[in-house]
Amino acid sequence: DALRDLRAELAAVFESAQAGDEADVVERLNSLLIRHPVQPQISGHDGQRWHMHLTESGRAADQYAAGAVMGLATLVTDLGVSRLGLCQAAPCRRAFLDTSSNRSRRYCSERCASRANVAAYRARRKGGGQ
Repeated sequence: DALRDLRAELAAVFESAQAGDEADVVERLNSLLIRHPVQPQISGHDGQRWHMHLTESGRAADQYAAGAVMGLATLVTDLGVSRLGLCQAAPCRRAFLDTSSNRSRRYCSERCASRANVAAYRARRKGGGQ
């Protein structure tokens, strides 16, 4: 239940970003950061160098939420709200992070991009054949 709630709250962040409402994105992320505080810890395991973990306490859902919200907040502050997107392939609407160099990503996956391109091609062929 906690992860479903988090999914809905994170989806609302992406919807606000898609609408270009930066203030709402920041307000929603700040609210999530308050509810899911980050507890930084230096960790060394599995032969790795010392590195940071965001949390090691609480339920698995709490640990996931803290990491997801902190990561998203860091991305927004480093790269901007415009890097958050919703898939343009109907009816998908999954969230994605646009990591392209020219900020041109429109789909959550290659599968959705291919499906949308095929649908557009078929629509053009159907329209041109009449």
